[in-house]
Amino acid sequence: MSHAGSGSTRRDYEFKAGVNAYLSGVAPGAQVRTLDDIVEFNKRNAGANLPFFGQELLVRAQAKGELTEAEYLEALEKCRRLAGRDGFDAALDQDQLDALVAPTTTPAWPIDLVNGDQFRGSSAKSAALVGYPLISVPAGTAMGLPVGITFMGRAWSEPTLVKLAYAFEQATKARRPPQYPATNP
Repeated sequence: MSHAGSGSTRRDYEFKAGVNAYLSGVAPGAQVRTLDDIVEFNKRNAGANLPFFGQELLVRAQAKGELTEAEYLEALEKCRRLAGRDGFDAALDQDQLDALVAPTTTPAWPIDLVNGDQFRGSSAKSAALVGYPLISVPAGTAMGLPVGITFMGRAWSEPTLVKLAYAFEQATKARRPPQYPATNP
């Protein structure tokens, strides 16, 4: 199982468990109460709910079992070890750093009905895999689209990250109120 595979496996299990937990508390009489109900609802109403894209992620997550299964527990341990002790912590220790800073993600992209999303990565993945804190703040614009910067730290470093993010915000004044143009620039 690759590192990315472990993260995907873990995500699928946790997505199913989280959606099912949330839906278990919805009002009586709701049309959907489980992830499986959502998948089946979408199949019955595919014309309205799935006009451009399928529900492969939902189906893949629905196929997973409980958070007690060996496959999930192995993926969880691998993510925590590789992203945490052997990844994040090692990188911070090597250069005696308080935080890692990186662009949050690429600017937004237009919807592409042929090729799908053009998502090209996120700096937050490593911190998210291990459950470490991060904070993203506006960093400016690229071709008129907002971009952010992410401050990531080791476990329990929230006070340091808030100080760093606040200092960045004060120094750059990069945040701009949202605009709602009729078309993209």
